[in-house]
Amino acid sequence: MSKILVTGGEGLVGSHLVHTLADMGHNVTSVDNHFNSNDNPRHPAVDYWLQDCKFIRRSNMAQKEFDYIFHLGEYARVEQSFEDIDIVMDYNLVTFPEMLKFAKEKNAKFIYSGSSTKFAVGEVGSAQSPYAFTKAQNTELLKNYAEWYGLDYTIVYFYNVYGKGEKGSGKYATVVQKFIDKAMASNDPLPVTSPGTQLRNFTHVDDIVSGLMLAGFRGNGDGYGIGSDYKYSILDLVDMLGCEPEMKPEKPGNRMDGELKTDKLKALGWSAEKDLRDYIRSQT
Repeated sequence: MSKILVTGGEGLVGSHLVHTLADMGHNVTSVDNHFNSNDNPRHPAVDYWLQDCKFIRRSNMAQKEFDYIFHLGEYARVEQSFEDIDIVMDYNLVTFPEMLKFAKEKNAKFIYSGSSTKFAVGEVGSAQSPYAFTKAQNTELLKNYAEWYGLDYTIVYFYNVYGKGEKGSGKYATVVQKFIDKAMASNDPLPVTSPGTQLRNFTHVDDIVSGLMLAGFRGNGDGYGIGSDYKYSILDLVDMLGCEPEMKPEKPGNRMDGELKTDKLKALGWSAEKDLRDYIRSQT
């Protein structure tokens, strides 16, 4: 049994991760500031803290000891980050050095969720949005910090997560649940950001969590992508739901395709077990 801290432990991936870890018998602490948490129920064995990670070293959390830190608690939206740039910089760039120092002080392995946006095909993905920029900067800082101070770490990259607890409404809604909710509510066309042919490796949250734990406990260093082998376009998603698209203007930061980098994780024995089409059928 390990002592494990999960930041962003009440977000989509974090809430599933803390439940799985606690069910395995680990001593799990969740830290979340509720900026974009979901409604998944809390696990009775998890120690939940309402706190901003920026202040983690100056709080009572400084008295706790950890073997592993899964740092998921950052701003994580692409298009919205243009409007939220101050929040993005605060939650991602300003907070990150504090988390690194905290991990070093605890002598804990640091598992960081980078962003697959930097793997855009034919484009400089890390420069496409404030969100992508900050995540790319943090991965580089982590690699250098680990070299300078001997920090044990793993960097993972999520590809378009969907599943139970995904937000379907509001500013921070994500596309799968948003489209499911709209399709179930009416026969109206679904709003699709042009051109609609942009491809995504939609990956179920259960597959994300299994890959995250495998990379966290057994992997080391950079490059652990966690993504389904299958690519679907946004128009494919609309078609799965039996709807018609309503084309909307293009938006900045919306990459057309991304390179899937799962070789290192698959070498540890991981593979995605769930497919988007099956999930859509189960929800509709």
